[in-house]
Amino acid sequence: MKKNYGQIYTLPLTLWLTVFFTIPILIIVAISFFKKGLYGGVEFKLSLDAYKALFNPLFLKTLTSTLFISVITTIFIIIFAIPSAYYIARSKKKDFWIFLIIIPFWTNFLIRIYAWIAILGNNGLVNNILIKLGVIENYVQFLYNQWSVITVLTYVSLPFAILPLYSTIEKFDFSLLEAARDLGASKAQSIYKVLLPNIKSGITTAILFTFIPTFGNYAVPQIIGGKDSVMVGTIIARELTVMRNWPLASSISVALTIMTTIGVLLFSNFNKSKTEELRELKRGIK
Repeated sequence: MKKNYGQIYTLPLTLWLTVFFTIPILIIVAISFFKKGLYGGVEFKLSLDAYKALFNPLFLKTLTSTLFISVITTIFIIIFAIPSAYYIARSKKKDFWIFLIIIPFWTNFLIRIYAWIAILGNNGLVNNILIKLGVIENYVQFLYNQWSVITVLTYVSLPFAILPLYSTIEKFDFSLLEAARDLGASKAQSIYKVLLPNIKSGITTAILFTFIPTFGNYAVPQIIGGKDSVMVGTIIARELTVMRNWPLASSISVALTIMTTIGVLLFSNFNKSKTEELRELKRGIK
């Protein structure tokens, strides 16, 4: 009877995943093996042309650029998120700081992106301040390059890293840091050797929550980026809406999904092996 109840309880989740996750992916995989229609769309004839196009040097260059932007963005996010989450966890006004982090979600995603044009544009806030202070004479082109995309992606994804890190750090026993200091460790050493290993699960979640959406992002590089910051998400959108090459867009999506899945699995296995090594080391000490 218990098994039957368990199946009933999991039935809604199973149906949800099947209808809104598994079936769409299977449709995308199927379309990727067909030919492009004469006037766009799909011609139901088996073909590997869409996958052959993935080895085009221009696409490989875009893939490399996407990977670079995603990795650098994730590194910046983690660097900013850990101290922010640590400060919030130790603060007496936790609810206030969490409220400030959640506030941006109340604003439309596109509005938040366009706001950066007003900040970094040629006649934007930053350029006007620098000119008035005499730091520069003419405006500096802050927008439409890789670093502007990285900046905006960092801003957009930062809350998704702070929240899981805060949840993990809040459960941490801060007396361990004091014990490490008493044993002669510096503040930096106690954080690196005591805090970070104990919040590894939060760091892992933060990396996954930021790297994966960044890797497939479309809106930010489309609005803020330039020729050197075209990302894979931009190509998928272009092939779907402009070129109407559905098989190519599907093959890129399939390749992106496979690469992301392999990366997540490798990253998870690496973390598991490190955690097991740490446990064995603790057992040896005991």
